[in-house]
Amino acid sequence: MSDPYRRLFSAPGTTGFSAAGLLARLPMPMTHMGILTLLSELTGQYALAGAVAGTFTLSMALLGPQISRLVDRLGQGRVLLPVTGVSVAALGGLLLCASNGAPVWTLFVLALLAGFMPAMGAMVRARWTEIYRGTPQLNTAYSLESVVDELTYIVGPALAVMLGTTLFPAAGPLVAMVLLAAGVLLFVPQKRTEPPVRASATAGKGGRSVIRSAPVALLALTLLSGGAIAGTVDTMGLAFAEEQGQKGAAGVVFAVYALGSALSGLTFGALRLAAPLPRLLLYGVTGTALTTVPFLLVSGIATLSVAVFFAGVFFAPTMVTIMALVERVTPAARLTEGMTWMLAGLQVGVALGAAVSGQLVDAFGTRAGFAVAPAAGAVALGLALAAYRVLRGRPDDGAGAGAEYAGKVGTAAASPAAPPSREEPRADSPASPAPCRT
Repeated sequence: MSDPYRRLFSAPGTTGFSAAGLLARLPMPMTHMGILTLLSELTGQYALAGAVAGTFTLSMALLGPQISRLVDRLGQGRVLLPVTGVSVAALGGLLLCASNGAPVWTLFVLALLAGFMPAMGAMVRARWTEIYRGTPQLNTAYSLESVVDELTYIVGPALAVMLGTTLFPAAGPLVAMVLLAAGVLLFVPQKRTEPPVRASATAGKGGRSVIRSAPVALLALTLLSGGAIAGTVDTMGLAFAEEQGQKGAAGVVFAVYALGSALSGLTFGALRLAAPLPRLLLYGVTGTALTTVPFLLVSGIATLSVAVFFAGVFFAPTMVTIMALVERVTPAARLTEGMTWMLAGLQVGVALGAAVSGQLVDAFGTRAGFAVAPAAGAVALGLALAAYRVLRGRPDDGAGAGAEYAGKVGTAAASPAAPPSREEPRADSPASPAPCRT
Protein backbone atom coordinates (compact mmCIF):
# COMPACT_ATOMS: atom_id res chain seq x y z
CA MET A 1 0.00 0.00 0.00
CA SER A 2 2.97 2.32 0.51
CA ASP A 3 3.94 2.30 -3.18
CA PRO A 4 1.13 4.59 -4.45
CA TYR A 5 1.93 7.16 -1.76
CA ARG A 6 5.67 7.01 -2.42
CA ARG A 7 5.03 7.56 -6.14
CA LEU A 8 2.75 10.46 -5.27
CA PHE A 9 5.71 12.45 -3.97
CA SER A 10 7.91 11.71 -6.96
CA ALA A 11 6.66 14.85 -8.71
CA PRO A 12 8.89 17.90 -8.07
CA GLY A 13 7.68 20.26 -5.36
CA THR A 14 5.04 17.96 -3.85
CA THR A 15 6.86 17.40 -0.55
CA GLY A 16 7.42 21.12 -0.07
CA PHE A 17 3.88 22.37 -0.61
CA SER A 18 2.27 19.49 1.30
CA ALA A 19 4.52 20.06 4.33
CA ALA A 20 3.92 23.82 4.30
CA GLY A 21 0.20 23.21 3.82
CA LEU A 22 0.14 20.93 6.86
CA LEU A 23 1.68 23.68 9.02
CA ALA A 24 -0.81 26.23 7.70
CA ARG A 25 -3.95 24.10 8.13
CA LEU A 26 -3.26 22.91 11.69
CA PRO A 27 -4.19 26.36 13.13
CA MET A 28 -7.88 26.11 12.16
CA PRO A 29 -8.88 23.37 14.66
CA MET A 30 -6.28 24.74 17.10
CA THR A 31 -7.83 28.21 17.01
CA HIS A 32 -11.37 27.07 17.76
CA MET A 33 -10.29 25.02 20.78
CA GLY A 34 -7.70 27.63 21.75
CA ILE A 35 -10.34 30.37 21.97
CA LEU A 36 -12.55 28.08 24.05
CA THR A 37 -9.68 27.35 26.43
CA LEU A 38 -8.52 30.97 26.57
CA LEU A 39 -11.88 32.49 27.47
CA SER A 40 -13.01 29.71 29.77
CA GLU A 41 -9.72 29.99 31.70
CA LEU A 42 -9.82 33.81 31.90
CA THR A 43 -13.55 34.38 32.50
CA GLY A 44 -14.95 31.06 33.67
CA GLN A 45 -17.88 31.69 31.28
CA TYR A 46 -18.26 28.66 29.04
CA ALA A 47 -21.26 30.16 27.24
CA LEU A 48 -19.20 33.20 26.23
CA ALA A 49 -16.22 31.04 25.27
CA GLY A 50 -18.40 28.81 23.10
CA ALA A 51 -20.14 31.75 21.45
CA VAL A 52 -16.89 33.51 20.51
CA ALA A 53 -15.27 30.27 19.28
CA GLY A 54 -18.44 29.51 17.31
CA THR A 55 -18.31 32.97 15.75
CA PHE A 56 -14.79 32.23 14.49
CA THR A 57 -15.77 28.85 13.03
CA LEU A 58 -18.94 30.14 11.38
CA SER A 59 -17.07 33.16 10.00
CA MET A 60 -14.41 30.92 8.48
CA ALA A 61 -17.06 28.64 6.96
CA LEU A 62 -18.78 31.62 5.30
CA LEU A 63 -15.71 33.64 4.34
CA GLY A 64 -13.64 30.66 3.17
CA PRO A 65 -15.46 30.09 -0.14
CA GLN A 66 -15.34 33.82 -0.93
CA ILE A 67 -11.58 33.88 -0.27
CA SER A 68 -11.14 30.81 -2.46
CA ARG A 69 -13.18 32.46 -5.18
CA LEU A 70 -10.66 35.32 -5.12
CA VAL A 71 -7.85 32.76 -5.26
CA ASP A 72 -9.37 31.29 -8.42
CA ARG A 73 -9.47 34.77 -10.00
CA LEU A 74 -6.16 36.20 -8.80
CA GLY A 75 -4.00 33.23 -7.80
CA GLN A 76 -2.89 31.80 -4.48
CA GLY A 77 0.16 34.06 -4.25
CA ARG A 78 -1.80 37.30 -4.49
CA VAL A 79 -4.57 36.39 -2.06
CA LEU A 80 -3.18 34.13 0.67
CA LEU A 81 -0.71 36.62 2.17
CA PRO A 82 -3.13 39.54 2.71
CA VAL A 83 -6.01 37.43 4.07
CA THR A 84 -3.61 35.58 6.36
CA GLY A 85 -2.37 38.96 7.59
CA VAL A 86 -5.93 39.97 8.47
CA SER A 87 -6.53 36.70 10.32
CA VAL A 88 -3.24 36.84 12.26
CA ALA A 89 -3.78 40.51 13.23
CA ALA A 90 -7.35 39.77 14.37
CA LEU A 91 -6.22 36.80 16.45
CA GLY A 92 -3.51 38.93 18.05
CA GLY A 93 -6.08 41.61 18.84
CA LEU A 94 -8.43 39.02 20.32
CA LEU A 95 -5.69 37.75 22.65
CA LEU A 96 -4.89 41.29 23.80
CA CYS A 97 -8.55 42.18 24.35
CA ALA A 98 -9.30 38.97 26.23
CA SER A 99 -6.22 39.32 28.43
CA ASN A 100 -6.95 42.95 29.28
CA GLY A 101 -10.69 42.75 29.98
CA ALA A 102 -11.86 44.63 26.87
CA PRO A 103 -15.62 44.88 26.16
CA VAL A 104 -17.19 41.59 25.10
CA TRP A 105 -18.27 42.96 21.72
CA THR A 106 -14.61 43.38 20.71
CA LEU A 107 -14.10 39.64 21.13
CA PHE A 108 -16.90 38.87 18.68
CA VAL A 109 -15.70 41.42 16.11
CA LEU A 110 -12.15 40.11 16.23
CA ALA A 111 -13.30 36.47 16.09
CA LEU A 112 -15.29 37.40 12.99
CA LEU A 113 -12.20 38.92 11.35
CA ALA A 114 -10.05 35.95 12.37
CA GLY A 115 -12.34 33.93 10.08
CA PHE A 116 -10.31 35.31 7.14
CA MET A 117 -8.03 32.33 7.77
CA PRO A 118 -7.74 30.66 4.32
CA ALA A 119 -8.94 27.10 3.72
CA MET A 120 -5.50 25.61 3.23
CA GLY A 121 -6.88 22.11 2.69
CA ALA A 122 -8.50 23.36 -0.51
CA MET A 123 -5.29 25.14 -1.58
CA VAL A 124 -3.27 21.95 -1.18
CA ARG A 125 -5.87 19.85 -3.00
CA ALA A 126 -5.90 22.36 -5.86
CA ARG A 127 -2.14 21.86 -6.30
CA TRP A 128 -2.47 18.08 -6.28
CA THR A 129 -5.22 18.38 -8.88
CA GLU A 130 -3.06 20.54 -11.14
CA ILE A 131 -0.26 17.96 -11.01
CA TYR A 132 -2.28 14.75 -11.29
CA ARG A 133 -5.47 15.76 -13.12
CA GLY A 134 -6.77 12.90 -15.22
CA THR A 135 -4.64 10.22 -13.54
CA PRO A 136 -5.34 7.56 -10.88
CA GLN A 137 -2.81 9.31 -8.60
CA LEU A 138 -5.35 12.07 -7.99
CA ASN A 139 -7.55 9.66 -6.02
CA THR A 140 -4.48 8.72 -3.95
CA ALA A 141 -3.73 12.39 -3.29
CA TYR A 142 -7.30 13.09 -2.16
CA SER A 143 -7.15 10.05 0.14
CA LEU A 144 -3.93 11.31 1.67
CA GLU A 145 -5.50 14.72 2.27
CA SER A 146 -8.50 13.18 4.03
CA VAL A 147 -6.11 11.42 6.41
CA VAL A 148 -4.19 14.67 6.98
CA ASP A 149 -7.50 16.36 7.80
CA GLU A 150 -8.19 13.68 10.40
CA LEU A 151 -4.74 14.15 11.94
CA THR A 152 -5.10 17.92 12.20
CA TYR A 153 -8.45 17.54 13.95
CA ILE A 154 -6.89 15.10 16.43
CA VAL A 155 -3.61 16.90 17.10
CA GLY A 156 -4.83 20.53 16.80
CA PRO A 157 -7.46 20.68 19.57
CA ALA A 158 -5.40 18.49 21.92
CA LEU A 159 -2.35 20.70 21.42
CA ALA A 160 -4.36 23.89 22.00
CA VAL A 161 -5.83 22.58 25.27
CA MET A 162 -2.46 21.32 26.50
CA LEU A 163 -0.76 24.65 25.74
CA GLY A 164 -3.57 26.71 27.27
CA THR A 165 -3.76 24.72 30.49
CA THR A 166 -0.07 24.01 31.13
CA LEU A 167 1.60 27.25 29.94
CA PHE A 168 -0.76 30.22 29.90
CA PRO A 169 -4.36 30.70 28.61
CA ALA A 170 -3.40 32.46 25.36
CA ALA A 171 -0.72 29.92 24.41
CA GLY A 172 -2.97 27.87 22.09
CA PRO A 173 -4.14 30.71 19.81
CA LEU A 174 -0.66 32.26 19.95
CA VAL A 175 1.00 29.10 18.62
CA ALA A 176 -1.78 28.80 16.02
CA MET A 177 -0.95 32.34 14.81
CA VAL A 178 2.74 31.47 14.45
CA LEU A 179 2.00 28.21 12.60
CA LEU A 180 -0.44 29.93 10.24
CA ALA A 181 1.98 32.72 9.37
CA ALA A 182 4.93 30.35 8.97
CA GLY A 183 2.96 27.84 6.92
CA VAL A 184 1.57 30.40 4.48
CA LEU A 185 4.95 32.15 4.16
CA LEU A 186 6.50 28.81 3.22
CA PHE A 187 3.60 27.78 0.96
CA VAL A 188 3.17 30.88 -1.20
CA PRO A 189 6.72 31.15 -2.66
CA GLN A 190 6.45 27.64 -4.12
CA LYS A 191 5.39 28.91 -7.55
CA ARG A 192 6.28 25.74 -9.46
CA THR A 193 3.22 23.92 -8.17
CA GLU A 194 0.82 26.88 -7.91
CA PRO A 195 -2.26 26.39 -10.13
CA PRO A 196 -2.41 28.98 -12.92
CA VAL A 197 -5.15 31.57 -13.08
CA ARG A 198 -7.38 30.66 -16.00
CA ALA A 199 -8.95 33.21 -18.31
CA SER A 200 -12.46 31.98 -17.56
CA ALA A 201 -11.98 32.89 -13.88
CA THR A 202 -10.83 36.44 -14.53
CA ALA A 203 -13.50 37.00 -17.17
CA GLY A 204 -16.33 35.73 -14.97
CA LYS A 205 -16.15 38.17 -12.06
CA GLY A 206 -19.87 38.69 -12.13
CA GLY A 207 -20.65 34.99 -12.51
CA ARG A 208 -22.63 33.02 -10.00
CA SER A 209 -20.99 31.07 -7.22
CA VAL A 210 -20.44 27.36 -7.88
CA ILE A 211 -22.59 26.55 -4.84
CA ARG A 212 -25.59 27.48 -7.00
CA SER A 213 -24.82 24.46 -9.17
CA ALA A 214 -27.11 21.59 -8.13
CA PRO A 215 -24.36 18.92 -7.98
CA VAL A 216 -22.05 21.11 -5.88
CA ALA A 217 -24.84 22.17 -3.51
CA LEU A 218 -26.01 18.57 -2.98
CA LEU A 219 -22.47 17.34 -2.33
CA ALA A 220 -21.82 20.16 0.16
CA LEU A 221 -25.07 19.38 1.99
CA THR A 222 -24.17 15.68 2.05
CA LEU A 223 -20.87 16.55 3.71
CA LEU A 224 -22.70 18.86 6.12
CA SER A 225 -24.85 15.91 7.22
CA GLY A 226 -21.79 13.69 7.51
CA GLY A 227 -20.07 16.38 9.56
CA ALA A 228 -23.06 16.35 11.93
CA ILE A 229 -22.30 12.69 12.63
CA ALA A 230 -18.67 13.53 13.44
CA GLY A 231 -19.83 16.40 15.68
CA THR A 232 -22.17 14.02 17.48
CA VAL A 233 -19.28 11.62 18.10
CA ASP A 234 -17.29 14.50 19.62
CA THR A 235 -20.04 15.49 22.05
CA MET A 236 -21.39 12.05 22.82
CA GLY A 237 -17.98 10.47 23.32
CA LEU A 238 -17.38 12.93 26.14
CA ALA A 239 -20.92 12.83 27.58
CA PHE A 240 -21.21 9.02 27.50
CA ALA A 241 -17.75 8.50 29.00
CA GLU A 242 -18.64 10.88 31.83
CA GLU A 243 -21.94 9.07 32.41
CA GLN A 244 -20.02 5.79 32.64
CA GLY A 245 -17.65 7.32 35.18
CA GLN A 246 -14.73 7.08 32.73
CA LYS A 247 -14.40 10.60 31.40
CA GLY A 248 -10.76 10.05 30.48
CA ALA A 249 -11.81 7.25 28.13
CA ALA A 250 -13.40 9.80 25.78
CA GLY A 251 -9.98 10.23 24.20
CA VAL A 252 -10.02 6.54 23.28
CA VAL A 253 -13.37 6.98 21.52
CA PHE A 254 -12.08 9.94 19.50
CA ALA A 255 -8.86 8.13 18.61
CA VAL A 256 -10.70 4.99 17.47
CA TYR A 257 -13.02 7.02 15.24
CA ALA A 258 -10.06 8.79 13.64
CA LEU A 259 -8.17 5.49 13.32
CA GLY A 260 -11.04 3.87 11.41
CA SER A 261 -11.25 6.84 9.07
CA ALA A 262 -7.48 7.09 8.53
CA LEU A 263 -6.99 3.37 7.82
CA SER A 264 -9.87 3.24 5.35
CA GLY A 265 -8.71 6.48 3.70
CA LEU A 266 -5.19 5.16 3.14
CA THR A 267 -6.54 1.84 1.83
CA PHE A 268 -9.04 3.55 -0.45
CA GLY A 269 -6.30 5.72 -1.93
CA ALA A 270 -4.19 2.68 -2.79
CA LEU A 271 -7.03 0.96 -4.69
CA ARG A 272 -7.87 1.32 -8.36
CA LEU A 273 -11.65 0.99 -8.33
CA ALA A 274 -13.63 0.64 -11.55
CA ALA A 275 -16.99 1.62 -10.03
CA PRO A 276 -18.48 4.94 -11.19
CA LEU A 277 -17.97 7.81 -8.75
CA PRO A 278 -21.71 8.51 -8.21
CA ARG A 279 -22.17 4.87 -7.26
CA LEU A 280 -19.21 4.99 -4.88
CA LEU A 281 -20.82 8.04 -3.27
CA LEU A 282 -24.03 6.08 -2.74
CA TYR A 283 -22.15 3.10 -1.27
CA GLY A 284 -20.14 5.31 1.08
CA VAL A 285 -23.09 7.32 2.39
CA THR A 286 -25.23 4.19 2.77
CA GLY A 287 -22.48 2.63 4.89
CA THR A 288 -22.15 5.84 6.88
CA ALA A 289 -25.89 5.91 7.59
CA LEU A 290 -26.11 2.24 8.56
CA THR A 291 -23.14 2.37 10.92
CA THR A 292 -24.80 5.10 12.99
CA VAL A 293 -27.64 2.78 14.06
CA PRO A 294 -25.47 0.85 16.60
CA PHE A 295 -24.95 4.16 18.43
CA LEU A 296 -28.44 3.66 19.85
CA LEU A 297 -27.47 0.27 21.31
CA VAL A 298 -24.11 0.94 22.99
CA SER A 299 -23.78 -0.24 26.58
CA GLY A 300 -20.25 0.80 27.48
CA ILE A 301 -17.04 2.42 26.27
CA ALA A 302 -15.93 -0.79 24.53
CA THR A 303 -19.10 -1.12 22.43
CA LEU A 304 -19.11 2.61 21.67
CA SER A 305 -15.50 2.35 20.48
CA VAL A 306 -16.41 -0.51 18.14
CA ALA A 307 -19.40 1.44 16.82
CA VAL A 308 -17.45 4.62 16.12
CA PHE A 309 -14.59 2.67 14.50
CA PHE A 310 -16.92 1.28 11.83
CA ALA A 311 -18.60 4.66 11.44
CA GLY A 312 -15.16 6.15 10.80
CA VAL A 313 -14.34 3.47 8.23
CA PHE A 314 -16.88 4.95 5.81
CA PHE A 315 -16.08 8.61 6.45
CA ALA A 316 -12.73 9.08 4.66
CA PRO A 317 -13.69 7.18 1.46
CA THR A 318 -16.90 9.20 1.25
CA MET A 319 -14.94 12.44 1.66
CA VAL A 320 -12.47 11.35 -1.04
CA THR A 321 -15.28 10.43 -3.43
CA ILE A 322 -17.03 13.76 -2.90
CA MET A 323 -13.82 15.69 -3.58
CA ALA A 324 -13.26 13.62 -6.74
CA LEU A 325 -16.80 14.40 -7.89
CA VAL A 326 -16.30 18.11 -7.20
CA GLU A 327 -13.16 17.98 -9.34
CA ARG A 328 -15.25 16.42 -12.13
CA VAL A 329 -18.25 18.75 -12.02
CA THR A 330 -16.59 22.09 -11.22
CA PRO A 331 -14.90 24.22 -13.90
CA ALA A 332 -11.12 24.23 -13.63
CA ALA A 333 -11.18 27.97 -13.00
CA ARG A 334 -13.41 27.53 -9.93
CA LEU A 335 -12.06 24.37 -8.30
CA THR A 336 -10.64 26.00 -5.17
CA GLU A 337 -14.00 27.61 -4.43
CA GLY A 338 -15.83 24.32 -5.03
CA MET A 339 -13.57 22.38 -2.67
CA THR A 340 -13.79 25.10 -0.04
CA TRP A 341 -17.59 24.83 -0.07
CA MET A 342 -17.15 21.13 0.74
CA LEU A 343 -14.87 21.93 3.69
CA ALA A 344 -17.24 24.68 4.83
CA GLY A 345 -20.16 22.24 4.75
CA LEU A 346 -18.16 19.79 6.83
CA GLN A 347 -17.22 22.46 9.40
CA VAL A 348 -20.79 23.69 9.76
CA GLY A 349 -22.02 20.11 10.08
CA VAL A 350 -19.56 19.30 12.86
CA ALA A 351 -20.61 22.43 14.75
CA LEU A 352 -24.33 21.67 14.30
CA GLY A 353 -23.98 18.03 15.31
CA ALA A 354 -22.04 18.94 18.44
CA ALA A 355 -24.50 21.69 19.40
CA VAL A 356 -27.73 19.75 18.77
CA SER A 357 -26.54 16.55 20.47
CA GLY A 358 -25.35 18.60 23.44
CA GLN A 359 -28.73 20.28 23.78
CA LEU A 360 -30.51 16.92 23.64
CA VAL A 361 -28.22 15.46 26.29
CA ASP A 362 -28.94 18.37 28.62
CA ALA A 363 -32.70 18.16 28.03
CA PHE A 364 -33.40 14.42 27.68
CA GLY A 365 -30.30 12.45 28.61
CA THR A 366 -27.46 10.67 26.85
CA ARG A 367 -29.55 8.27 24.73
CA ALA A 368 -31.36 11.19 23.14
CA GLY A 369 -28.04 12.76 22.12
CA PHE A 370 -27.02 9.60 20.26
CA ALA A 371 -30.17 9.87 18.11
CA VAL A 372 -28.67 12.83 16.22
CA ALA A 373 -26.24 10.53 14.38
CA PRO A 374 -28.84 8.21 12.74
CA ALA A 375 -31.00 11.22 11.90
CA ALA A 376 -28.06 12.94 10.21
CA GLY A 377 -27.21 9.68 8.45
CA ALA A 378 -30.74 9.41 7.06
CA VAL A 379 -30.58 13.00 5.78
CA ALA A 380 -27.15 12.33 4.23
CA LEU A 381 -28.51 9.26 2.47
CA GLY A 382 -31.47 11.20 1.05
CA LEU A 383 -29.12 13.90 -0.22
CA ALA A 384 -26.75 11.31 -1.70
CA LEU A 385 -29.65 9.70 -3.57
CA ALA A 386 -30.60 13.11 -4.97
CA ALA A 387 -26.98 13.77 -5.92
CA TYR A 388 -26.76 10.36 -7.60
CA ARG A 389 -29.76 11.16 -9.78
CA VAL A 390 -28.38 14.58 -10.71
CA LEU A 391 -24.87 13.34 -11.42
CA ARG A 392 -26.05 10.35 -13.41
CA GLY A 393 -29.13 11.72 -15.11
CA ARG A 394 -28.35 15.40 -15.81
CA PRO A 395 -25.00 15.54 -17.57
CA ASP A 396 -26.24 18.48 -19.67
CA ASP A 397 -26.72 20.79 -16.68
CA GLY A 398 -26.10 23.90 -18.76
CA ALA A 399 -23.03 26.09 -18.79
CA GLY A 400 -20.10 25.79 -16.45
CA ALA A 401 -19.88 22.80 -14.21
CA GLY A 402 -22.74 20.84 -15.78
CA ALA A 403 -21.57 21.32 -19.32
CA GLU A 404 -18.06 20.19 -18.48
CA TYR A 405 -19.39 17.25 -16.55
CA ALA A 406 -21.27 16.33 -19.72
CA GLY A 407 -17.97 16.37 -21.59
CA LYS A 408 -16.63 13.75 -19.21
CA VAL A 409 -19.73 11.61 -18.97
CA GLY A 410 -20.52 11.69 -22.65
CA THR A 411 -17.19 10.48 -23.99
CA ALA A 412 -18.39 10.58 -27.58
CA ALA A 413 -20.41 13.78 -27.31
CA ALA A 414 -17.78 15.81 -29.13
CA SER A 415 -18.30 13.72 -32.23
CA PRO A 416 -21.51 14.45 -34.18
CA ALA A 417 -21.44 10.94 -35.57
CA ALA A 418 -21.71 9.27 -32.19
CA PRO A 419 -24.58 9.50 -29.69
CA PRO A 420 -23.84 10.89 -26.25
CA SER A 421 -22.96 8.28 -23.65
CA ARG A 422 -24.74 8.11 -20.31
CA GLU A 423 -21.86 6.27 -18.68
CA GLU A 424 -21.01 7.49 -15.19
CA PRO A 425 -17.47 8.72 -14.53
CA ARG A 426 -15.37 5.95 -13.06
CA ALA A 427 -13.05 6.31 -10.12
CA ASP A 428 -10.05 5.05 -12.07
CA SER A 429 -10.78 6.68 -15.41
CA PRO A 430 -8.80 9.78 -16.39
CA ALA A 431 -10.76 12.95 -16.74
CA SER A 432 -10.56 15.08 -19.83
CA PRO A 433 -7.49 17.33 -19.80
CA ALA A 434 -9.50 20.25 -21.09
CA PRO A 435 -9.82 23.14 -18.58
CA CYS A 436 -12.72 22.47 -16.28
CA ARG A 437 -11.58 23.22 -12.74
CA THR A 438 -9.57 25.73 -10.64
